[in-house]
Amino acid sequence: MITFLSGGTGTPKLIWGMRTLQDDTEIAVVVNTAEDIWMSGNHISPDIDTLIYLFTGILDTTTWWGIRDDTFSTHGALRSLGYQEILSVGDLDRATHIIRGELLRMGERLTTSTKILCQRYGVTSQILPMTDIPVETMVTTNTGDMHFQDFWVKHQGMVPITGIHRKFPALPVTTPEVRSILKDSKAVIIGPSNPVTSIMPILECPGVREELIGRPVIACSPFIGMKPVSGPAGVLMKAWGKEPSSRGTFELYQDLRPVFIQDIRDEVEVAGSYRFDTLMKNQETSRELAGHILEIINNG
Repeated sequence: MITFLSGGTGTPKLIWGMRTLQDDTEIAVVVNTAEDIWMSGNHISPDIDTLIYLFTGILDTTTWWGIRDDTFSTHGALRSLGYQEILSVGDLDRATHIIRGELLRMGERLTTSTKILCQRYGVTSQILPMTDIPVETMVTTNTGDMHFQDFWVKHQGMVPITGIHRKFPALPVTTPEVRSILKDSKAVIIGPSNPVTSIMPILECPGVREELIGRPVIACSPFIGMKPVSGPAGVLMKAWGKEPSSRGTFELYQDLRPVFIQDIRDEVEVAGSYRFDTLMKNQETSRELAGHILEIINNG
């Protein structure tokens, strides 16, 4: 079993290629849930949904969110009635959020709700939320705190931010299911996702780092030079007081003693790192990167 720590779009792209080399039953994913949000009475867990749709084969891989060829009639009808949703949610995608919301209102854990959705979609990989405790990534602005979804989607990342923190009603300990899968994994791969909002929320859950210490960990940088491959990772790293680079990313993970991977075009030096093409512009380049990682794992 190989386990990924995943959020955003970078890690799902890597899993896209890994699926051509490993059976789905041999892949597990621990997923960031700090970007989850309730909207229109439904529960959206964007990073979980991206993976469910990826493993189902219906993910829109042009945007890396939502369902391919989905329609937006309900979203449009709500807007015409004067109700503006933060996120543009497709009609088929919305069905997932409705079911999850109902399961959570009935008292099911997020872990159990995710397992039920995976079963109904026919997913054979294990997709595990990082915790069952609600966690929100908040950014600090001159006018107060703002949910990450408001910052990145509603305001398109154009609001100056001075800090980042997590908000939760209770200590977001990880689940027994996550601890078990990490304990049983041959290796754990930290994908090239945003360190601040996609990976660190997972590593901050009590129980996760404890299981990773001393285990084979491979970590991929999402930076080339001082810029992220995509998304707001650069701005967020600066607001968090970290260098927006592979070096800054490695420092966040260095206590895990990971095998570290950088892009071949990255001018920033991290001693001892491997260099591969990490852009993953298509499934073939994703497969190549996944193949290099498997070779590292198999060679110990």
